[in-house]
Order: sequence, then C-alpha cells, then structure tokens
Amino acid sequence: MSDVFQFMNVARNPGEKVPAADRKIVFKEIYAPLNKSDAGEQSGRCLSCGNPYCSWECPVHNYIPQWLQLVDEGKLFEAAELSHKTNSLPEICGRVCPQDRLCEGACTLNQGGFGAVSIGSVEKYITDTAFKQGWRPDVSGVIWTDKKVAVIGAGPAGLGCADILVRNGVKPVVFDRYEQIGGLLTYGIPEFKLEKEVIQTRREIMEGMGVEFRLSTEVGKDITIDELMSEFDAVFMGMGAYKYMRGGFDGEDLPGVLEALPYLINNVRHSMGTLEGEAHVSMKGKRVIVLGGGDTSMDCNRTAIRQGAESVICAYRRDEANMPGSKREVANAKEEGVEFRWNSQPVGIEQNDDGTLTLKLVTTQLGAPDAKGRRKPEVVPGSEIGIEADHVVIAFGFQAEAADWFAGQNIHTDDWGRTLAPFKQKFKHQTSNPKVFAGGDQVRGADLVVRAVYEGRQAAEGILEYLNVW
Repeated sequence: MSDVFQFMNVARNPGEKVPAADRKIVFKEIYAPLNKSDAGEQSGRCLSCGNPYCSWECPVHNYIPQWLQLVDEGKLFEAAELSHKTNSLPEICGRVCPQDRLCEGACTLNQGGFGAVSIGSVEKYITDTAFKQGWRPDVSGVIWTDKKVAVIGAGPAGLGCADILVRNGVKPVVFDRYEQIGGLLTYGIPEFKLEKEVIQTRREIMEGMGVEFRLSTEVGKDITIDELMSEFDAVFMGMGAYKYMRGGFDGEDLPGVLEALPYLINNVRHSMGTLEGEAHVSMKGKRVIVLGGGDTSMDCNRTAIRQGAESVICAYRRDEANMPGSKREVANAKEEGVEFRWNSQPVGIEQNDDGTLTLKLVTTQLGAPDAKGRRKPEVVPGSEIGIEADHVVIAFGFQAEAADWFAGQNIHTDDWGRTLAPFKQKFKHQTSNPKVFAGGDQVRGADLVVRAVYEGRQAAEGILEYLNVW
C-alpha cells in the first residue's frame, strides 16, 4: 500500500497536535496519490450493489460502480470516458468533494464496518493518469452549428456549461476577470488541496475541444453586457458567490481582522507570483483565530498552519457533530495542529495597546431547531472569555449578489442576491431575461463545486433547447 493508507492506520490520539518539525512529513504522507496497484485494490473492493447508493448521493450521479469495475479490469481510458459522461471536472471533484458526506458516506461497505471504497481518490487517479497517458475527450464526431454562447465566469459552473455546449457543436466563449481559469478553484482553494497545474491542464484540454477563453476581462468593465447580448446567441452566468457574510459584532473592521476569501486569494497569488505589488499576508509566528465551521474555515486554518503560525484556533458556535464542513477536512486540520473550540460564539473584537487583538467568545448550548432543522445555538449567561491573537480570520460564508448591469437586462434576484433561474421550467436555468441563463453558486448561494458543475451542465442543456439545436 502507498504511504497514504499506511499513515491513516497509524494510531494518533484525537486532537493530538503535530509538532511543527514533523508537519512536512505529515503533509506528504496524507496527500500521497494513489498508484495503479492502490487504485486497482480500492476499485476491487466495490460490491457492485444492485442499488448504487454512491451514484445517487453524488450530485452529478456519476457511474461510480461502473468506472470502478473498469479500473479493476485495467481499462483506464474507458473509465476516463465514462467518468466524463457525467462530470466535466472529475479530477477536481476527486480532490475537493466532501466524499465522506456524499458517495463514500453512502458506500455499503460502511455498514459492515469495513470502510468505504476510496471513491474520490480513484476518481482523481483515473483522469490524472489517463491525461498523462495521452487520453483526451473525443469530440471528433461533433457537428458544428453557427451558434455562439458567452459564458461569464470560468469557475466550475461556467466550465461545466462550456463542456456540454462544445460537445454539441455550440461555440462557448468564456469570459473571466482573473488571468487564469477556475475562479475559486484556482484562487480560493489552497494548493495543498488542489494543485494549480491540474486546472491548467484542464484549460489546455478544453481549449483543445474548442472552448475559447477571454481572461482578464470583466463584464461591465472591460466589455459591456450589451456587447455580449448583441454578439452572442445566448449568455450563461456562472459568477459565483463572493459577497462576504459579516458577523454583526463590534471590531470586525479592526486592523488584523481578515476576511477569509481575500486571505486565501492573497496566499494563492503569492504562490503563483501574481500579487503584483499587493502585500503578502503571512501568518508566520502569529497567533491566529479562525471563526466558522465550513470548508473555507478549514482552508484558512490549514493555510495558516502551513505558513508557520505559532498557533491556530478554530472557534465554531455549534458542536463538532453539527459543523457544516467536511469531517475529513476537520480531521486533517486536527492532525496538522489546529485547536478547535466548539460551542464558542464571537461577540466582539477589541484592539490592545500593542496592536494585537482580543477576541471575546461566549459559550453556547444547542436549543430548538431553526427553520432549516438545525439546532439553534443559545448563549450561556456569564460565559464570556477573551482570547488574545495577532489575526482573526472571519469565515462565515459567502453570498451571491447582483451585478450593476442586472437591472438594465431585466435579470431578477431574490432577497439574498441569488439569481432567479429555476431548473423546473421550459428551458432549464433560464433567467427572467430569456436570452440569459445562470447556475452554480450565483443561483444556489455558496455550495459545493460538484453542484456548480452539475448546474452548469444542466443550464447548457437548457441553452441547447432554447437555441433549438437539440
């Protein structure tokens, strides 16, 4: 077996911190990729259930048992072809999906206590290895139409949409304000979770299929929406959810208090050498507190650890069982040295005389369920404490928001800024402007990469029907 499986079997006490001197070793062991033998071994464990719960729990409904069988039989190219039938970015989803909550969480082997098949690792292995061996999506049979679609946003929704369009002979031209494709896949997810060369490879693959990218081009600034509406037969919007959700307590705007997304983007741009005069935000030697319990919070925790932070505390207002983030990500953060404070809610931040910060936390207990069925945290009276820190990173989540040009194009949003583009209508994911479609986080609010891919693909089907090329 590879180091990754050996390491996971090493006894490590829950919550035990990894000494700074040992962190590089741990990082290497945790993220060692599968080799051919490991992939075959894991694939061979699949029971080929009569009811493939793993496929149903997957948001794109991957043919998981079928491509596991192909890997077990050594038919790698066939597995890659089948994997791409349902997913435009399988090598990326294999890295960033919370498989413990989705396909692997539904694996029948869990019921017998044997542990799920490592579906995500095998998914990543299939495409990575097939690409290296020369496999490419077969678009030789595509019959090109004269239709063109502008795709705004080169994130997972936009890439999913472009993939389906180009396979059906419609020319997608993808616009993005950043200099590389991927959106938050490139700029928001740290490299230790998603290597940036993986996204660059995907760009080369899609360009080879006929997708055109116009990068460093912001709609509404570098090109107008009117120009797109006149030049293209339809427009797809996959602009994501970038609006920072505030906590509503005093001190959020103090120096040293950071928003999660700009912090992550700064770190990625630094590693890519594209900061262009912007100061690098390093946590080396700093005491860091991260607020929030989602995967973005875990990304901030683990980034700070890798930057050499003296200490990293993650505070979340509910207990561990009710965290919204991936259990795997929480476990990784613990192993890497992050200290978790459950049932801890921030109520304020103060600046000390020496410029450091004091975060005020109160203890909570879970009360009655809220409108979504989650038990609401209630403050325990008299429980306030203060914790000193050099930086506090706020990672409460993100919201979609309307662009300045929405009103002029009659594009409607809800009270939360999400674009109204329902799935269940004549043309899937069509907005209130018949020529404009939308999907992903812009429609759902901040959610999983794989769901954004799915909605981009579904919206593309709606566009194809709208253009009458299906």
